[in-house]
Amino acid sequence: MNLPNKITIARVVLIPLMVIIPFFHLDGELIWGITTGNLLCLVIFLLASFTDFLDGHLARKNNMVTNFGKFLDPLADKLLVAAALIMLVESGIIPAWIPIIILAREFCVSGIRMVAASEGKVIAASWYGKVKTVSQMVAISLAFLCTDSFMAWIGVHVFSIRCLLNFLMSIAMIFAVAATIFSGIDYFKKSKDIIMKSK
Repeated sequence: MNLPNKITIARVVLIPLMVIIPFFHLDGELIWGITTGNLLCLVIFLLASFTDFLDGHLARKNNMVTNFGKFLDPLADKLLVAAALIMLVESGIIPAWIPIIILAREFCVSGIRMVAASEGKVIAASWYGKVKTVSQMVAISLAFLCTDSFMAWIGVHVFSIRCLLNFLMSIAMIFAVAATIFSGIDYFKKSKDIIMKSK
């Protein structure tokens, strides 16, 4: 097994480590309402996100792309984002409709990829997809720094760092959802002929 694949596996291993942190109730406040548990989740999420860039970069640079990597890398990405979003819903930071939209897009795109693969075709990743990925990572990272729920800054008249973090997180989440929708539409447009093809 080559190094990029080992890095991808490490990303998968980091996911349950992130998920179990809330069970330890590390609620000690550090600064601006940020708890020890949230900070640890953020560190693990950022580390896992960095491995997403690193494994792909090493695989392409050193010509180490494998079928195993092609299978596991996107799966690890989806598992990481899904786990983080579900954790944030459970903690009351974001509403459920955000991960529903994001995960629905991922299911649809995965289905389209399977149909395309059965036709022997590959649909190239677009700029929208890259923006979607980065915006989701930024929004989730900001959400791990928040203790107030999505859009809680509306109607708040007293400025605070917590209010600013919540504002930035809310805007980032809205942008991430928009990028997710647009990238899904773009992917559907590119694959329309494959999907609508009759035997």
